[in-house]
Amino acid sequence: MKQMEVTIMGQSYLLGCPDGGEAALTAAVAQVDREMSAIRDAGKVKARERIAVLAALNLAYQLADAPREAPATAASSSPEVDALIKRLDEALGHDGQLL
Repeated sequence: MKQMEVTIMGQSYLLGCPDGGEAALTAAVAQVDREMSAIRDAGKVKARERIAVLAALNLAYQLADAPREAPATAASSSPEVDALIKRLDEALGHDGQLL
């Protein structure tokens, strides 16, 4: 597993990434960064922790509201999603401003 340095809302994070997963991780980081930046730029929420929670809820809602893929495809991507969530939790857990 390689490590990638990414930036979300101006802050750098070092995340583990499986070989071949760079594009998917980059896309996920970009989506999280867009969501968090939009919440911050709206000016109503200042705390990074609250911005992160609101962004997570917005993204989870979008996933729940999206049309479902075929069950076999959705099941095969679940370990990748779980691994990404674990990597994000680990990275965010080291940031004293979050959690």
